[in-house]
Amino acid sequence: MGYEITGRTKLICLLGSPVGHSKSPMMHNESFRELGLDYCYMAFDVNEDTLETAVDGLKAMGARGMNMTMPCKNKIVKLCDKLSPAAEICGAANTVVIDEDGTMTGYTTDGAGFFTSCREEGFEISGKKMTLMGAGGAGTAILVQAALDGASEIALFTRSSSPFMSRTLRVVKQLKERTSCKITIYDYDDETLKREIHSSDLLVNGTNVGMAPNAEGCLIPDPSFFHPELVVADVIYNPLETKMVKMAKEAGCKAFGGNSMLLYQGAEAFRLWTGVDMPVDLVREKYF
Repeated sequence: MGYEITGRTKLICLLGSPVGHSKSPMMHNESFRELGLDYCYMAFDVNEDTLETAVDGLKAMGARGMNMTMPCKNKIVKLCDKLSPAAEICGAANTVVIDEDGTMTGYTTDGAGFFTSCREEGFEISGKKMTLMGAGGAGTAILVQAALDGASEIALFTRSSSPFMSRTLRVVKQLKERTSCKITIYDYDDETLKREIHSSDLLVNGTNVGMAPNAEGCLIPDPSFFHPELVVADVIYNPLETKMVKMAKEAGCKAFGGNSMLLYQGAEAFRLWTGVDMPVDLVREKYF
């Protein structure tokens, strides 16, 4: 299918620093080509100091929207006119849609992308209990989406000394006010972690422990922490299978890494900008 940039082509872009490693331009432009959509996706190295100027320029040029990566996810919410419930609670957005009148709406698609990957594996969070390790950016997005999607209970493990603790307490307070989900925050302790996992339906590593080049890292000490009915997920996609995922599979659990989350958070952003579904099978085959 032909693909040309014309005088009517709409710009969508990635803002953050660094951005040179991102798969987003490849996956979105491939999808535009496949579907014959007149959009172009580009990445720009923008930091917190230059973000507002960049956004003003994109609005003036009639851009359709943006993805945000670090360090811009938090600051962008202050520049948006509207926020999705998840972005509002998280205090961060990774996707922005710009309407023709210049109105900017911020979304966080990480949590939605994660739970789409769970549904692909046959797991639905509604009415279930999740143990979540980590309350950084990815962990918070998953925490918020789980509660909004009807999780009955969440055991959240994070260091009491975490620099994110004040944000975590604020997020949990809002979720308790807006949802019926029971959320308990724990510091890391093997006995408590094992107990909570044993009563959970889903275990998620939302930290970077186990990420390359430190691929031998793992927050789960041994396979006795798992049970056969447990679904185990990792947000890490490099390596494709972390030590935790391998251990869980050996223990008889359904387990998967972060590649699908990465794909589906992009697919959700694609839908918000274009109103149509990304050809995820094609993108997965070529780039994942």
